[in-house]
Amino acid sequence: MNFKDILAEKSVFINKDALSPHYLPEKIIHREKEIEKIMRVMAPVFKNKRPNNVFIYGKTGTGKTSSVKYIMKQFKELPSNGIINYINCRMYNTRYKILQKLANDIVGFSKNGFPPSHFYERIMSWINNGNRFLIIVLDEIDVIKDLNELIYTITRANDELKAGGISIIGISNKISFKNQLDNRSKSALLESEVVFPPYNSEQLKEILTYRANLGFNENSCDTSAINLAAAIAARETGDARYALKLLMYAGEIADERKDDVVTYRHVEEARKSVEKDLVMEAVATLPEHQQLVLYSLALLSIRGSKYQKLNEENDEYFMMGELYEAYQKTCKELKREVRSSRWCKEYIKELEALGLVETISSGKGIRGHSTLIRLLYSKDWIRKTVEGMLLH
Repeated sequence: MNFKDILAEKSVFINKDALSPHYLPEKIIHREKEIEKIMRVMAPVFKNKRPNNVFIYGKTGTGKTSSVKYIMKQFKELPSNGIINYINCRMYNTRYKILQKLANDIVGFSKNGFPPSHFYERIMSWINNGNRFLIIVLDEIDVIKDLNELIYTITRANDELKAGGISIIGISNKISFKNQLDNRSKSALLESEVVFPPYNSEQLKEILTYRANLGFNENSCDTSAINLAAAIAARETGDARYALKLLMYAGEIADERKDDVVTYRHVEEARKSVEKDLVMEAVATLPEHQQLVLYSLALLSIRGSKYQKLNEENDEYFMMGELYEAYQKTCKELKREVRSSRWCKEYIKELEALGLVETISSGKGIRGHSTLIRLLYSKDWIRKTVEGMLLH
């Protein structure tokens, strides 16, 4: 076997990239209303007026980032005094890093060792001197550590500017993150809001059919594969990324077996790999303290409860108080600052929303009223996965 032999093998794919969640297609299906709403917010820039800030939220895989990138492409095709700058906040998660990146992208200056005010002044000068409008897309805005300070800086900038302006497009998977903003930041950031609802089964079928026509050779993907991938994703989360990965992995399995057509059987087999892949991705993108809570729950699940439960059927569940004790111990061992039990409860809510844990109210047999929590994935696998991320 050599590379020539591998490259000569038949494949169900004509363009595998078209099935990637990161691929930007020519058209975005079933997001026309949301795209129009965002475009209307941004349109004043073409009349030399500053657009409102806009906050976009919805669950993972609802087309938020793809829609904004599609709008950015359209935006750049028309002449204006505006510029859009996209920032992935997973990589640039502080006010300093964001101002430094903006200064580099806009005026080509990104040297380390300078205070934030230096980058700020360069950006301000660029805007003022050309009567320009800067639109900053902050993808996963909720992970910015000092978001209130960043919003305050931008709000102040608009008060100081003699010409032009700065606007924010914030994208988040978490609606609850707004509760962490102070009132001034909230009123500035939430001038316009756009919600991206989950896709239903029929919408996912259309999205997958469109992508399958781009990604697979003719007659290489059976409708049964598309229907099952759409049904699974709709039932689980309404997540288009999940559906696309199911179809792409199914195609890879078909290629491995030298099958000419992708069918529902390949999708069924792909499901386990995709679920593990998405859980790994979800865990990797969790804030550190949510990872610490998840890790503590995995350790509890392995060691077992030190409290005797009258209802042994619930031996996979742990009381909130016991989990908080385990979390405190984990934080001390890993030399991390311990957050309050109230924050721990918030982290559990986020983990449950992501489908990583399940909670129930305690019934008879446990004194008082408590929330019981259990892992929804393998305790050993979760422990190893999170441990690798926390100790890297």
